[in-house]
Amino acid sequence: MDALKKGCRTIFVAGLLLAACAAQAQEVDRPVLLVADPQLQGPYSRTTLIAAPAANGQPIGFILNRATEFTLAKVFPDHAPSAKVVDPVYLGGPEMLGSLFAMVPRDPGVPGLRLFGDVFVVASGEAVDLIIEKMPNEARYFTGFVGWQVGELAKELEAGYWHVSEPDAALVFSDKPAALWEVLQKRKNGI
Repeated sequence: MDALKKGCRTIFVAGLLLAACAAQAQEVDRPVLLVADPQLQGPYSRTTLIAAPAANGQPIGFILNRATEFTLAKVFPDHAPSAKVVDPVYLGGPEMLGSLFAMVPRDPGVPGLRLFGDVFVVASGEAVDLIIEKMPNEARYFTGFVGWQVGELAKELEAGYWHVSEPDAALVFSDKPAALWEVLQKRKNGI
């Protein structure tokens, strides 16, 4: 009987280790769209994010459907090229809110992070300025981003906070970003 109990404990511990490894395996190792579960409350309620692994292995993301009331012309009134940008600035996330990022649907020709396919994000002030000057309305501009510690996103996925979907440039640059969450919820539910 003691041998049986010991064997069961060994299987139980091995099962916990496998579960922990499975949770770690759920970490984002490729670009994905994260669609907030309808039950998720707080600042990420009804959000859709693009998330991708960054150079340091920690995921980075941008909220795609949180337009602000501000345009670049309002934010940078003394920067004439900013007046060409029609769309508002988006709230990309709570990290580095004082920084501006530009997401573009093609190689920008300046240093940036390839998120997926031909979608890039640039962060340096000089690179963002060049995007504003050369392709002002091809880009989407974000203040801030979402960052996760190692293993944090895996825990959120395991808890069911996010539904994972394949990234699609047409969705990322949707002309109706406010409806993006609902569109993806309907798609998930087969509607």
